Amino acid sequence: MGESSGTLPKVAVLLGGPSAEREVSLSSGRECAAALRGEGYEVIELDAGPDLYAQLINCKPDVVFNALHGRWGEDGCVQGMLEWMGLPYTHSGVLASALAMDKQRSKMVFQEAGLPVAKSGLFAKDAVMAGHVMTPPYVAKPNNEGSSVGIYLVHEAANGPPQLAPEMPDEVLVEAFAPGRELSVTVMGDRALEVTDILTDGWYDYDAKYKPGGSRHVVPAEMPDDIRALCLDYALRAHQALGCRGVSRTDIRWDESRGRDGLILLETNNQPGMTPTSLTPEQAAYCGFSFGALCAWLVKDASCGR
Repeated sequence: MGESSGTLPKVAVLLGGPSAEREVSLSSGRECAAALRGEGYEVIELDAGPDLYAQLINCKPDVVFNALHGRWGEDGCVQGMLEWMGLPYTHSGVLASALAMDKQRSKMVFQEAGLPVAKSGLFAKDAVMAGHVMTPPYVAKPNNEGSSVGIYLVHEAANGPPQLAPEMPDEVLVEAFAPGRELSVTVMGDRALEVTDILTDGWYDYDAKYKPGGSRHVVPAEMPDDIRALCLDYALRAHQALGCRGVSRTDIRWDESRGRDGLILLETNNQPGMTPTSLTPEQAAYCGFSFGALCAWLVKDASCGR
């Protein structure tokens, strides 16, 4: 890793970008940049647009901190460019990023690894709107967008199929609804940190996830030790099965009435949110890593060939 003036590497924080999650990424990126400056790093913030390659050539960073969310930033695209440029970067590499972003393919990887997932399939948008493609209750959502953008919950009592918004893609992921508590586990390197219980009134949507007060996080979740151990085990195995690096966050549902059999792995996020209300920084703090220490750890963990 090349060193700039001083002892710490010069870090370019990638934020914003063209995805549906631009606003969240701007927030995450600014927080991470401020935290890294607090740790003594020289930091440049780059809004990732079509001129990103030129921006990186101009500022010559030693390390790239990826704070992008959604398509282009967490699906392997920007990772491929950074590999091509030989710039060490944080979080997951090309293949793990592409897999984690594709919900149906990542589920296939989880199943192969012996992890419990909900029954699901990819269907044409027109077919999903024409009639129930699965017995309700089920969820319809884009296969490769994050953060609850465009998620439709079809209840058991639903009269008809969901009427999807025009911006939904032509192919939609439909999966059996997994009832129960909403849990989340962060993996940092080779360690699963803790289990968070996410308490909301109703559906845990985009606003609840990113607006202060939108949901309540209980860390650590109150649950039997064996269930907690299984959640940590599942998250670490999911991280490893996809080939994730740095930090990832795995979301799990737990139907308490079914005990150990009530755990269902929903998805793994390879670029988890890094805002003050985000789950990953909260878990890291609980485990003794300040926000600045978490960001610094990610920079030290950065590499090529991920």
